[in-house]
Amino acid sequence: MRLLFTILLLSFPVIEIWGIFKLSTLYGWWFFLYMVLVSYLGWRLIKEEKQLVFAKFMGAMGQGGNPIKVMIGSARNLFVGLLFIIPGVITDLFAVILLLIPIKNNASQNINPSEEDVIEGEYRRDDELLK
Repeated sequence: MRLLFTILLLSFPVIEIWGIFKLSTLYGWWFFLYMVLVSYLGWRLIKEEKQLVFAKFMGAMGQGGNPIKVMIGSARNLFVGLLFIIPGVITDLFAVILLLIPIKNNASQNINPSEEDVIEGEYRRDDELLK
């Protein structure tokens, strides 16, 4: 298992470089323009996320939401930006997949676990009716 992981880890840059070489010979300057544009978008994503993370965190705290989910979402966006900056089609594909995976927002479900088993309703005692 360790050997397989090591082989995959070491072969990833080779596959990425081979893919860049093949696509650049096939598409030429268009592929170079794609690489520059995607790197710029990754840089902008990181820059925007760094500016918004504190506001998102404070907004979640003010609304009674879960600040951990905000931090996980921000960390995911920073990682996606880094993947976009790293040149290669495979890393771009991983970044797009990570961006498309939604983060579940349970802000409307601010129910404590202890209150989930409470059933509300009206009742009456039968012994009061017998008197």
